[in-house]
Amino acid sequence: MAKLSYKDAGVDIDAGNAFVENIKPFVKSTFDANVIGGIGSFAGAYALPTGYKEPVMLAATDGVGTKLKLAIDAQKFDTVGIDLVAMCVNDLICNFGTPSFFLDYYATSELKTDEATDVVKGIAEGCRQSECALIGGETAEMPGMYAKGDFDLAGFAVGIAEKSEMDRLSRVREGDILVALPSSGIHSNGYSLVRKLFFEKLEMSFEDEIDGEKLIDILLTPTRIYVKTFKVLKSHINALAHITGGGIVENLPRVLPDNMTAVVEKEKIRVLPIFEFMRAHVDEEEMYRTFNMGVGMVLVVSPEHLDHVLQNSDGYVIGELQKGDGAVRLQ
Repeated sequence: MAKLSYKDAGVDIDAGNAFVENIKPFVKSTFDANVIGGIGSFAGAYALPTGYKEPVMLAATDGVGTKLKLAIDAQKFDTVGIDLVAMCVNDLICNFGTPSFFLDYYATSELKTDEATDVVKGIAEGCRQSECALIGGETAEMPGMYAKGDFDLAGFAVGIAEKSEMDRLSRVREGDILVALPSSGIHSNGYSLVRKLFFEKLEMSFEDEIDGEKLIDILLTPTRIYVKTFKVLKSHINALAHITGGGIVENLPRVLPDNMTAVVEKEKIRVLPIFEFMRAHVDEEEMYRTFNMGVGMVLVVSPEHLDHVLQNSDGYVIGELQKGDGAVRLQ
């Protein structure tokens, strides 16, 4: 009887080694002066940034969800890595943390080197946009755990904040202005509903167009990363909320005191064409509870800082804070 190898069981060590060699230049392109060592050690090392009086380490983790299924079906792998980074670092800045480094976990039924390389190229691009270093990751080939052709992603962002800057609730006041930063599209939330609507109910194809753009390109547009905008506006904003699953109505209350209500004027929201199309088939309330509707981040800004924020971003006003119960009121 012939002896078995790991490859016979579905795990190709040589492919894994080739993958590591492929991604080295992309990973190294994200390194900054604080990265210690290179690729291939048991852990990534990063020197603590200087200049903080009371530095606090912040961490955020997330995935891409069923948007991955569309990427797999479309065989387009160069954008979901950006999504992965975005979903983590956009959360991190809401606690006034500056992203320092990132790690990823890539699990698959069978490692396909070219596909995996495209994914990590996207992760590296997301890190460059976030000005953070990709200092490590893990690739797991697990036949039997995942269906053939499937893979999953998880990401982990770590950053540094000044302890005195982390309490944002105490800075939020009645009369503060709500400024929306536009999203790049659906971002990475609600894709179970997206897939059911477009490909089951409407029976559309990837090649169908909405406003002259292919549906698959719209759906795989990567999540916008707001780190650089945050760094520019940091000293002029009281709080910020990342608008992910749950939409404005569930994410904005996370940065509000219990005695404050966010009054959002729906007609001021610059709803993207993809959402305009979708709400002909989905209840309006469900749309606002599931999707960002074109708003990727909401900034809470004191009136005296509003002009500076608007002049140094692509933001626009969608409402204000009033005394209330800690909720959002769409009107």
